[in-house]
Amino acid sequence: MKTPLPCHDARLLGRRGGVLPPASLLRARRKAGVFLASLLALVIASFWSLDLQWAPFFSWEAASGMARFLGEFIPPDTQPAFLRQVVAATGETLAMSALGTALAAVAGLLLALPASRLHARDSARARNPTRLLLNALRSIPELVWASLLLIAAGLGPFAGTLALAAHTSGVLGRLFAEAIENAPAGPAAALRAQGVAGFSVFLYATLPQVLPQLVSYTLYRWENNIRAAAVLGVVGAGGLGQLLAFHMGLFHMNKTATVLLGMLVLVVAVDAISHALRRGLMR
Repeated sequence: MKTPLPCHDARLLGRRGGVLPPASLLRARRKAGVFLASLLALVIASFWSLDLQWAPFFSWEAASGMARFLGEFIPPDTQPAFLRQVVAATGETLAMSALGTALAAVAGLLLALPASRLHARDSARARNPTRLLLNALRSIPELVWASLLLIAAGLGPFAGTLALAAHTSGVLGRLFAEAIENAPAGPAAALRAQGVAGFSVFLYATLPQVLPQLVSYTLYRWENNIRAAAVLGVVGAGGLGQLLAFHMGLFHMNKTATVLLGMLVLVVAVDAISHALRRGLMR
């Protein structure tokens, strides 16, 4: 004779004897279903509201026109004098991205401390105002920052470097703050129990735990800033972008092709270096 199941256990059994998922899992599935349905509805509404001209885009005239346009890029200009200009502009773009990212990493860490709650009893009065500042910094794109800073810094790479630093400070500051708040609390609590307080707890307990993550975030943003620095030159912020805007505006397609190849080589090289550094940190 089988022992009857308690009422609670009986509710966990399905009609065929299988175990039903717990209520929390059912709620999670329901929320995921609602989210996916909302996302699908948004995508459908976007296709419906935008005037997308698919037929002209895939027409023979568009394809032939694009082929003629791309044919003007061949062959790239390989004259030594112009190649020296491209190499110099590539170095300028690399310097802009590296310096802008370094300044942003320092500013982001300084802003991340007041933007994070270091322990459960931390009042963190500056948390919300600092996070609002970080949101403001990263909500303005690099191109807009460069356009604004050109008034104060003038044409050239200085404005581009400051634009990268301003936007990236907001991004890294928020990422750093989240990493600091999510760090394991045990080492910091142990130091506070021994009477250590203030910045020393962060320096000796929290920072060693999150440092590899902070460096990884910084390297990833450096990769993004390489691409952004190449575009900032369009508004006169120096580097490959400025060279690209100049020759494309004059319809020097052969020279434009050489500049684009320089951008491609630079992005691939920096991506490879950053990837190797991140793998080294994970070992």
